[in-house]
Amino acid sequence: MDLCINGQQKQYSEPLSIVQLLEQLELTPERVVVELNREILTAEKRADIQLHNGDTLELIQFVGGG
Repeated sequence: MDLCINGQQKQYSEPLSIVQLLEQLELTPERVVVELNREILTAEKRADIQLHNGDTLELIQFVGGG
């Protein structure tokens, strides 16, 4: 499965959900905004979504600092 994540093409050998993708990328779901094919997803909505070949994602991670 081919995905475009933050402008970079990535290949995955198996189908993934958004939650599984975030786990593989070692991102904390509570700290990430997910845009799938130009639609920003709520945390509740993204829990049920399976990714498909050719999907485009933008992942924005919040980081703390001071």
